[in-house]
Amino acid sequence: MKDKILYKKHRTLRRLAGVLVFLLLFFAAAAWTDCSLPQLWARRAHLTDIVSGLFPPDWGYFSHIWKPLLATIQMSVTGTGLGAALALLLAPVCARNLRGSRPLGAICRALIQILRSFPALILALLATFLLGLGTFAGTTALTLYTFAILTRLTYEDIENTSTDAYDALCSLGTSPAAAFSRGILPGIAPSYLSNVLYLLETNVRNSSILGYVGAGGIGLLLDEKMSWLEYGKVGTILLALFVTVCVIEQLSLYLGSLIRGERRVSPAVSRGLALTAVAVFIFCTLTLAPPDFSHTSATLLRNMLSGLTHPDWSFFFQADSGGLGYLLLETVAISLVGTCVGALIALPLAFLSSPRFLPRPAAALFRLFTLLIRSVPFMIYGLIFIRVSGPGAFTGVLTLSVCSVGLLTKRFSEAIDALDFRPFQALRALGVAPLPALCRAVLPQCLPGFASAVLYRFDVNIREASVLGLVGAGGIGAPLIYAMNQYKWSTAGAICLGLILLVWLVDLLSARLRRSLD
Repeated sequence: MKDKILYKKHRTLRRLAGVLVFLLLFFAAAAWTDCSLPQLWARRAHLTDIVSGLFPPDWGYFSHIWKPLLATIQMSVTGTGLGAALALLLAPVCARNLRGSRPLGAICRALIQILRSFPALILALLATFLLGLGTFAGTTALTLYTFAILTRLTYEDIENTSTDAYDALCSLGTSPAAAFSRGILPGIAPSYLSNVLYLLETNVRNSSILGYVGAGGIGLLLDEKMSWLEYGKVGTILLALFVTVCVIEQLSLYLGSLIRGERRVSPAVSRGLALTAVAVFIFCTLTLAPPDFSHTSATLLRNMLSGLTHPDWSFFFQADSGGLGYLLLETVAISLVGTCVGALIALPLAFLSSPRFLPRPAAALFRLFTLLIRSVPFMIYGLIFIRVSGPGAFTGVLTLSVCSVGLLTKRFSEAIDALDFRPFQALRALGVAPLPALCRAVLPQCLPGFASAVLYRFDVNIREASVLGLVGAGGIGAPLIYAMNQYKWSTAGAICLGLILLVWLVDLLSARLRRSLD
């Protein structure tokens, strides 16, 4: 009995110590990034002027955006489809609980770790050097991005799945590929398809900014109209993106309900949906513009490969404020503060978006509001906030905070909708007020799911913060993009190596925190 009491006390003290350490890190990161609410409040008129300029949209400009919007959707569909297919092929090789070459699996996992260290925009910039400007480079970047993310998610699902049927089939002489398709694939299919739909929505937002580096899509128009302060036309483009994301969201909800067995359709309808998806993918793929190799040369490829594989070690180990270490720490600080602020705003929005706490029409309005937040590309938020707070890390914090609100509200809402609400209803029936009942019966169930979502968003923010330098929002992004555009491949190699190590350390920390929460 005494041992149990001592264990509980030690666990409570460890948690309190962890909270104190986290608060110290948060406030230190906020000070480092020059976060200043008084400054934001004093310059709020700049923000309201920009937002008011977006409304009403320039309706006559719709005729100019439908082609780049279709190119954006085309890149998203093809990139997601190709990446998903490649991920399904490589994930069994990476999974540690399946039969196969362990050295090959380790090499493949290392490759995935390297690829997922870079956001789609950096992959697109690299692709433009190799494949020329246009949608082919953008599609290649989205394919690699989807491949890396989905392979990681899929092999983790495989490792968490029972292999009894797989092992039995292999012991009967069935080939590993056939045993996987019969013994493992049916179990992971719902999660895999749900992740594909989620990445399709993500890639629509990603592809809408690839035009900033010449990789096609509607991003070039966004950059141009923001630079010329034509906010009415920017509003038109954002409205088109919002409608596109709404359609994909509703399609994902419908298909997701079919995948989870919550909705039944006839076999003919299922075959029709599958054939439609295949036809759309084939059409988008075959109508892609071909790559342009006119500016690609063997010398460029040789210099790029040599520079990326021979980093500038003097810059890598430089200790002052212009060195890699300082810039990576600034990137971490921007991501940490942005994720935490976004989580604080997303938490009440998630409860307001749940029909279990509000009438369905009111909850639907809050969900529509968060969908609107998610539909705006993060680079647009950066371009808006830089006109409010000026260049620097604080702009990066504001940008990632708003971007985090969109994703975390969705993840939090999904966690809330999956909860058992009987304890909450029992407390309310006993006369307990709503807020205390919420704290006692709902939040303890939510915390593991909420923490997992926050850790995932922090991992995403690390990568997105690495390109916010494109709009002057601090971090490692500006030096990386500048080095690549100036063909300083050794400097770019040092920065890429630093990003790979940083994402790897964040992965290790996240895995340890998840284990401590289980």
